[in-house]
Amino acid sequence: MTLTPEQNARLEIDRMLDYSGWIVQDYKKINFGAGKGVAVREYPTESGPADYILFVNKQPVGVIEAKRDDEGHRITKVEEQSAGYATSGLKHIGDADLPFVYESTGEITRFTDRRDPKPRSRDVFSFHQPDTLEEWIQNPSLRERLQHLPGLNFEGLRKCQVSAIENIETSFKDARPRALVQMATGSGKTFTAITMIYRLLKFAGAKRILFLVDTKNLGEQAEQEFMKYTPSDDNRKFTELYPVQRLQSNYIAPDNKVCISTIQRLYSMMKGEEPDEQVDEENPNERYQPKEPMPVVYSENIPVEFFDVIVIDECHRSIYNLWKQVLDYFDSFLIGLTATPDKRTFGFFNENVVSEYSHEDAVADGVNVGHDLYTIETKITKEGSRLEAEEFVDKREKLTRKTRWEKLEDEVEYSSTALDKDVVNPSQIRNIIRAFRDKLQEIFPDRDEIPKTLIFAKTDSHADDIIQMVREEFAEGNEFCKKVTYKIEEDPKSVLAQFRNEYYPRIAVTVDMIATGTDVKPLECLLFMRDVKSRNYFEQMKGRGTRTLDREGLIKVSPSAKTDKTHFVIVDAVGVSKSVKTDSRPLERKRTVPLKDLLMGIMMGSEDEDFFTSAASRFARLEKQLSDSDKQEFNMKTGKTINRVTHELLDAFNPDAIEDEAERSGVDHGQAKKKLIEKASATFTGEIIDYIDNVRKVHEQIIDRVNQDLVTYAGWDKEQKKQAEQLVAGFREFLEEHKDEITALSIFYNQPHRRREVTYRMIRDVLEVLKREKPQLAPLNVWQAWQAVEKVNGNSPKNELIALVSLIRRVTEIDDELTPYDAIVNRNFQDWVFGKQAGNLKFNEEQMNWLRMIKDHIATSVHFNKEDLNMAPFDAKGGIGKMYQLFGDEIDHIIEEMNEELVA
Repeated sequence: MTLTPEQNARLEIDRMLDYSGWIVQDYKKINFGAGKGVAVREYPTESGPADYILFVNKQPVGVIEAKRDDEGHRITKVEEQSAGYATSGLKHIGDADLPFVYESTGEITRFTDRRDPKPRSRDVFSFHQPDTLEEWIQNPSLRERLQHLPGLNFEGLRKCQVSAIENIETSFKDARPRALVQMATGSGKTFTAITMIYRLLKFAGAKRILFLVDTKNLGEQAEQEFMKYTPSDDNRKFTELYPVQRLQSNYIAPDNKVCISTIQRLYSMMKGEEPDEQVDEENPNERYQPKEPMPVVYSENIPVEFFDVIVIDECHRSIYNLWKQVLDYFDSFLIGLTATPDKRTFGFFNENVVSEYSHEDAVADGVNVGHDLYTIETKITKEGSRLEAEEFVDKREKLTRKTRWEKLEDEVEYSSTALDKDVVNPSQIRNIIRAFRDKLQEIFPDRDEIPKTLIFAKTDSHADDIIQMVREEFAEGNEFCKKVTYKIEEDPKSVLAQFRNEYYPRIAVTVDMIATGTDVKPLECLLFMRDVKSRNYFEQMKGRGTRTLDREGLIKVSPSAKTDKTHFVIVDAVGVSKSVKTDSRPLERKRTVPLKDLLMGIMMGSEDEDFFTSAASRFARLEKQLSDSDKQEFNMKTGKTINRVTHELLDAFNPDAIEDEAERSGVDHGQAKKKLIEKASATFTGEIIDYIDNVRKVHEQIIDRVNQDLVTYAGWDKEQKKQAEQLVAGFREFLEEHKDEITALSIFYNQPHRRREVTYRMIRDVLEVLKREKPQLAPLNVWQAWQAVEKVNGNSPKNELIALVSLIRRVTEIDDELTPYDAIVNRNFQDWVFGKQAGNLKFNEEQMNWLRMIKDHIATSVHFNKEDLNMAPFDAKGGIGKMYQLFGDEIDHIIEEMNEELVA
């Protein structure tokens, strides 16, 4: 019997109610003893029979208005009708005011909580469970509770963090379902999120919050941040106040308040499966992206209302666009965190950008450091090379790195893109590393050791080649340079901790593990030996160097550092800074997709026929390429021959095979096809895929030891020098423009004899105007630019105030070369003391200690007043009384003379 559209809708709604824990009954067969939640069909009301009335413990709490599937486009138009049922008198009960209202076609479901301040319907994947509605009806709604969040305590928060939290909470109060927080790497996105989460739990009574990451590594980092966090209004740690669980199995503790998980693990839990641990670890930018959205079905253990809020870390990843329906499943507020959103990210979050704090803003505020660009070019890197036929070459197995000597039958011409994949040219790698070594003094003058450097490699095999060259060219041992990837024998976390906290290794080589999201604050150099086509991914990789670090922290691992970390350097050896970038990595991958990605897609649940037929074609070729021992090992690992796997992949979409399976199993064709797809995909695990990916490549890499490479250029990026000149010119123009209206500038330009009168406050005024009107002219930015334009005398300044004074002195031609102001003060102090000593005025050691303290104060604060003696560090030494004791009536004269002589 053919069902009408209305009947089909009712059947689907009944199914959804059943999944959500409701017992569906007809009005004439009501039995409230059947369970806590009963959905009664066609219940009589004053407005006519309601399609469904929801009862919890015999109490009416909600109504469902059912519509045909083809009425989905007008479902919001029936909200008035469903609201009418919610306020109508119910037969046998009387007047009712039902708070929970649904409209549903079985395909589309809308929900309104009438207790909200401004009730607004929203899409929901399914109906809420009876236990949930029972709990909700006893308390004000979440959206009501969000209206009463107290004012934010600014203590310990940066201005950008305050802005982000306040704007997120405004978004909550406006009941906006999604919000995007764009904050530069290093500006404290996670700290901001935890502060917001703490306030939601404490002041809004949020039940449970999900902190979503995309790799296990970032999940561990997030867990550590929660463990370290101490709120400003409580001296206990966050984890002492609220249970936090990083999900490592299918179990979620019932009292848990914060869950940390990857979206892959969450999806597996929703399906009741254990996720592949390898998928939990890999970077989503480097792994297979499913062509079709991952199918989502209702999960009784993780219902749609399980999380009140989901915070999505690194939400720019393309994975969230392909897995978005996993996020759409939840009836939750979604908060995205990223430094580098793209167009799809803005679209996903409904263009509700609550915070925009760019890298440029962060550099101007001293939250991040900027970078310089240094270029190394070689002939083969740009042009590739060729090997003649009959040439004897090494061929190397990628998996075992075993080599053999073989004569080429045909000429081999390779482009730069083939380097380190099909062809390895040791001379090309060596010349880049050698140029980097020889130019280090130019890149990092006055350093005794090599600054902490991260090299980005193309593959694990490429990384191994680079490590070998680095150790040879720098004449160092194993500890000097190490690989940091997920596939190393040594614990990658341990190596990463060494790189971050210890002297060795000085250089780390990675493929993807610390390309994004991992903090290594002492990192001062990024050497790119791989190109990157994704604009966002490149920005994330650059972000590894932006973290600030004070001198005390820096000298723990780089002892010869003279100042705080002021900048980092990108060394571009492959043209990555100039190559064309796209907004995201390409998502459409069919027959051109690598075999590993095809198999990952099949393992992860793709039902795209192209994936299965393409993989079958590759396996047919693999059968001819592998040796007998390789085939035997494949059989041992999978329990199947390659030929059988090929047939299973083809049978999944073969109509005859599907027909045979349907007859054999007694199921319909759709179920039979699903069984064959599951059978074919069951072969593949992360371990098997990795084995296949490596074993198929064993004969594909040629070692070109014939063609020698040549460095054609090594120096600061030419385009950067132009930009630096423009920045310096802009700074000069700014000073000229304000020289008559800002006191400090007026003195420097027009009344140099009054420089001793310039105070700390005056210089702060210049800095504040500069940041307000021209944030791109932040003193440390201009300092870096000046280094590219002309000679700079000495090291980078210790802070932006010293940098500003130094720059003003150079622009006004007090100094012939740009020199750190504190170095000038130190030099003038030595000359002044020497002059005094030559004049038979001898200072004892205690007097000299006080004079040095005054000198240090002038070096960092520009000017010294007698009142400063009542402040640190002078007050701890006896203050103004002690200075009178040491210098007597000469105190005023000494202060005046030091102010004049030291700033000369």
